[in-house]
Amino acid sequence: MANNTKTNAVRLLERAKIKFDVIPYEVDENDLAATHVAEQLGEDISLVFKTLVLQGERAGYFVCVIPGDKEVDLKKAARAFGVKKAEMIAMKELLPVTGYIRGGCSPVGMKKSFPTFFDISATDHDAIFVSAGVRGLQIKISPTDLIGFVKAGTADLTRSNDPLS
Repeated sequence: MANNTKTNAVRLLERAKIKFDVIPYEVDENDLAATHVAEQLGEDISLVFKTLVLQGERAGYFVCVIPGDKEVDLKKAARAFGVKKAEMIAMKELLPVTGYIRGGCSPVGMKKSFPTFFDISATDHDAIFVSAGVRGLQIKISPTDLIGFVKAGTADLTRSNDPLS
């Protein structure tokens, strides 16, 4: 494995002897969306998960890992974490809080360990993709292995596309 693929997230997973693959992709600084990552990987967007950091009302930071083509439902996320209200943190807070930049935020190896929930749909798949901690690298991993490693829970975290709900 080349040196530039040895991110903190990769080292932690290796140390834990968890099976995973590191997959490089072409970064477009003007398009950091998960849909672009999925296209670059040639994978279905429902397998490419994005890591979002939220702040609960008087409860600190927490992490939601959701499919790349979905939006987090703030009410559902707050409920999962047992708070009344939650909001996304400001982009300028991401690096100081997590140690990661936008487009390279991994649920593995943040500066501190934050409560984490994966969208329940992650467990529908044999493997999912999450950031390896830098733009241009994804980790392909068993969702159950990853959820166990980061001591995460699962919950319905995304907005429904149904306009009636």
